[in-house]
Amino acid sequence: MSRRLEGDALLTDAQGVALVSDPGSIAWLCPPHCDPGVSCAGLLGGVEHGRWQLAPSEEVRATRRRYRDESLVLETDFETAAGSIRLVEFVPPRTRAAALVRLVEGVRGRVRMRMDLRARSDGGSVDGVQAAAGSDGLQLRAPVETHREGVAVRADFVVTAGELLPFVLEWAPSHDDAPAPLDPLRALADTEAYWAERAVSRAATQHGPGAPAA
Repeated sequence: MSRRLEGDALLTDAQGVALVSDPGSIAWLCPPHCDPGVSCAGLLGGVEHGRWQLAPSEEVRATRRRYRDESLVLETDFETAAGSIRLVEFVPPRTRAAALVRLVEGVRGRVRMRMDLRARSDGGSVDGVQAAAGSDGLQLRAPVETHREGVAVRADFVVTAGELLPFVLEWAPSHDDAPAPLDPLRALADTEAYWAERAVSRAATQHGPGAPAA
């Protein structure tokens, strides 16, 4: 049975692309370009094809998600009995290695979280926090302790109100050195500025000389 994509959220830097299928779960990830070198392809039939899930491990009572202003910075709020968290996800503009950033922000109380990363590349599994398969090298930078279970990289942790935990997955050719650590908050500011500039350019095109009056 084919899967409908209307409810999926898009993250992109106009080169690579990620699709957030369910709140907190990325089931399609092409970091460098929109080509067959897919790092997560859970849309094709299940978690064995790859995914990156980052969500509460306790019962979720409600979720709300939206794009921030006119950007492709996605915000998802999770409400549980113990508290609430906000997940901020984006792909920074390409000035260095391709990256996907996910910020877990504690809003209220204490929420138990779980991360599950199953990445694939060129048909082979990438089963480490820093690993290579084919021409692709992937590196996960996480602020919590991670462990391996088979092909999965997992973490269980707690986030409290006022806490901000950055998770960064970076791609680079496997024959290159690993990129220097990315500053997640600077990357967020750069991403918001990038989309704001594109929105201004779009408005200028639509309402410039010769354009019909509003």
